[in-house]
Amino acid sequence: MAKKSIIARQAKREKLVAKFAEKRTALKAAGDYAALDLLPKNASPVRLKNRCQLTGRPKGYMRYFGLSRVMFRDMALNGKIPGVKKASW
Repeated sequence: MAKKSIIARQAKREKLVAKFAEKRTALKAAGDYAALDLLPKNASPVRLKNRCQLTGRPKGYMRYFGLSRVMFRDMALNGKIPGVKKASW
């Protein structure tokens, strides 16, 4: 499990990205890069990191499910993800 402070920092970045999204697109379309520099650094979507919804783990993230590989395997084996079962052949 990731530290609570890192998860909170990520949530703060997500809010900033959503808040400044329209302004960023307008400034980019106008080509006003000086004004883009004045926006907060965390308002850039590039600074977001994909993290597991349950644990906050940044590595082994599966985009389709929004989970890390560890939590995906645990939930799949317990039958908590519909349509997913362990392969056997």
